[in-house]
Amino acid sequence: MDEVCWRAKGRSPESFFAQGVFAGVNAIADTGFLVALLEVHDEHHAWAVEVAEQVTWPAVTCESVLSETAFHLRSSELPLRMLRDGMIRIAFDCVGQLEQLYDLATRYADRSPDLADLCLIRMSELYPRHTVITVDEDFRVYRRNKREAIPLLCPPKK
Repeated sequence: MDEVCWRAKGRSPESFFAQGVFAGVNAIADTGFLVALLEVHDEHHAWAVEVAEQVTWPAVTCESVLSETAFHLRSSELPLRMLRDGMIRIAFDCVGQLEQLYDLATRYADRSPDLADLCLIRMSELYPRHTVITVDEDFRVYRRNKREAIPLLCPPKK
C-alpha cells in the first residue's frame, strides 16, 4: 500500500498535534473519509487531508467503520495505528444500540444500508454536535431522529 498522507507530505501525525493544526470540527469518521485520508491515490485524498486539518482529534467512529477501512486498504495496520495513537476513538456499543439499529435498518431497507452506515446514523443522534465526514452520498438522504438532516462534510460534487 502507498504511504499514508502524512508521509506523502514529509510529516508524521505527531507533528500535526504538536503544531496545533487540528482544531474545529468534532467528527464522526466514516470509511470513505479514513480511506481517502490514508490512501494517497484515492480520488478524495486531497479533500480528506484538507478536512483533516479542520478536525478536532480524536474523531469518533465504530468498529464496523474500522473493519471496512482495513478491508479497503487491504491492511489492518493503519486503522489500528490511528486507534492506538488516539487519532480515532471507538465510541459506539453496537449491542447496546441494537433496537435502534434495527429500527434504522427497517426504515432505510430500500437503500440497503450496511452496518457501518446504520451505526453512524445512530452515532449522529448520540453525538448531536458532531459532523459525519463521509464520501457516501446516502448520508444526504439519511435522517437522524427520523426528521433531522445529519450534519455532513462531503467532497464537492463533480
